[in-house]
Amino acid sequence: MAIFQQLPDSVLQWFAIFISIIIEALPFVLLGSILSGFIEIYVTPDLVQKYLPKNRFLRILFGTFVGFIFPSCECGIIPIINRFLEKKVPSYTAVPFLATAPIINPIVLFATYSAFGNSLRFLFLRLLGAILVAITLGILLAFLVDEDILKENAQPVHFHDYSGEKWYQKIFLAFAHAIDEFFDTGRYLVFGTLIASAMQIYLPTHFLTSLGHNRLTAILIMMLLAFILSLCSEADAFIGASLLSSFGVAPVMAFLLIGPMVDIKNLMMMIKSFKPRFIAQFISVSVVMIVVYCLLVGVVG
Repeated sequence: MAIFQQLPDSVLQWFAIFISIIIEALPFVLLGSILSGFIEIYVTPDLVQKYLPKNRFLRILFGTFVGFIFPSCECGIIPIINRFLEKKVPSYTAVPFLATAPIINPIVLFATYSAFGNSLRFLFLRLLGAILVAITLGILLAFLVDEDILKENAQPVHFHDYSGEKWYQKIFLAFAHAIDEFFDTGRYLVFGTLIASAMQIYLPTHFLTSLGHNRLTAILIMMLLAFILSLCSEADAFIGASLLSSFGVAPVMAFLLIGPMVDIKNLMMMIKSFKPRFIAQFISVSVVMIVVYCLLVGVVG
């Protein structure tokens, strides 16, 4: 304890924020890793091809809306997406799921509804914005850019056939894969959280808020703030609601949309699995779409 008492207050605050983010995020990373392990054992490429729609646009819509019934926080979604891609789910199906699942799942929608005083308006605006970004990303991957987004060293050479294993062996193997995934992904979460918590302490947020003189600047500032804070999507609506009187509807909506799609901790996890070119495309398209959408929201009022 004497060692901690000798540390500067800013360092102690940094450690406190780091621990709070880790405690908040780890359960979702664990859940995502467990789902990833069961996908590895029970989902085969043939099964994927059997149930996915044949039409490319319908596959985009499937990935966009499946988050309603297959929810995931952004903290745990990267292992799930990585496993889906390895099972030959098209990237133009998986990436829309990556964009929408942390936003359109029932828990986040209810939190958004509650945080803004039981407002269906904010719930609808957040839902619509996420869907538009996801469909745009899906269309780009399906028709315009390279849909191969996994790093070569993240792609398996062959697929294991677990159909001959007994049921208890399958469950054991699923949890074994989940443990490997958890520790592999968790280290990137730790690095990302260290950076995010440090920026919350050492980057003065009052400087950022003072720059938001017009709507476009305020939107960009709020997106940067969401990236820095790296909040979980189950909690960010309450922070957004507290900023509503200072910034207005459009910047707060940008805060609620970009945070679950791109923050420091999930960016670090994306770097582990995805090609740098795709990460740049994902971030740039998401940012542009959200800025345009929120400007329109501001105009409509």
